[in-house]
Amino acid sequence: MLGFLLMLLRVLIDCCRSRQELALENLVLRHQLEVLLRRKPKPRLRKRDRILWVWMRWLWPQGWARQLKIVRPETVIGWHRRGWRLYWTWRSRSRLGRPRLSPEVRDLIARMSRDNPLWGTERIRGELLKLAIVASNRSIRRYRWRGPKRERSQTWRTFLRNQIRGIWAADLFVVQTIGFQTLYVFFFIRHERRELIHFNVTANPTAAWIWRQVIEATAWSRQPRHLIRDRDKVYGDDFGSKLAGAGIREVRTPYRAPLANAVAERVVRTLRQECLDQVIVLNERHLVALLTEFMRYYNRDRPHRALEFETPVPSQPTSHGVVVTRAILGGLHHAYGRAA
Repeated sequence: MLGFLLMLLRVLIDCCRSRQELALENLVLRHQLEVLLRRKPKPRLRKRDRILWVWMRWLWPQGWARQLKIVRPETVIGWHRRGWRLYWTWRSRSRLGRPRLSPEVRDLIARMSRDNPLWGTERIRGELLKLAIVASNRSIRRYRWRGPKRERSQTWRTFLRNQIRGIWAADLFVVQTIGFQTLYVFFFIRHERRELIHFNVTANPTAAWIWRQVIEATAWSRQPRHLIRDRDKVYGDDFGSKLAGAGIREVRTPYRAPLANAVAERVVRTLRQECLDQVIVLNERHLVALLTEFMRYYNRDRPHRALEFETPVPSQPTSHGVVVTRAILGGLHHAYGRAA
């Protein structure tokens, strides 16, 4: 009953409206009914339907949104803005563009650049202006003589791979114990395979202790050609001369430039995130035990993205045998392999 009364009230209100407004309302309602009758496979708005509603928004600004049922008014506003952008894109298009250079001018540019290899683009442009020939720098760069094609050399990746052989990095970082004692961890890492070569822990690092670690790391005729380190005073003033006497070239990083020793800094982050930040270190002996176990896992079981998911100490994968699991650091990590 209430719906019937509302319909009668709506009819009385429509009697007071203008014929133009009634005609527009009849148009939009008929259009929406036509859209809803499309069944292939479901009602879809076509491009001409969107144009009609954009036009209706301009022609009937007071009542178009009230009669809109099949989409939201915000959708029609979005259509209008998109059409406005397309219109101005069309208006601002380049109708003529820059005229093409004639074949004679192209040949002249190529001949000038071939006869004068030291001339740049601006110099050639100046010579063309003396001949009353106008050409842009972009056109000159396109048509200038390129010279004979050089033979292909080795890639940067190959060059860098050949250089990193024999490069080690050294670094020192601190660890806090449960008793607020500061311990220092010193380590060496090999660039080529990201292999941790050696580490040790102390509460009082000195230049003599640092040199002792170098001797232990380079035992059994295993030593680098280059050693990258920072400018920490703990190395001592004669560290470089000692390395030179052992046949190792010292490479010191610039001041406040940790990225110059990026491989060592990255392994420090790995040691903290995957080991030290997950446990509470009790004392120096506990820290040595933790790092020894993690170092073995890091070198032999942990895949590295920089090595195409191989381990620093390579091993031959096998597809035979039962998969077994080995807990690392009490289950903080797990290593997987196949039983023999």
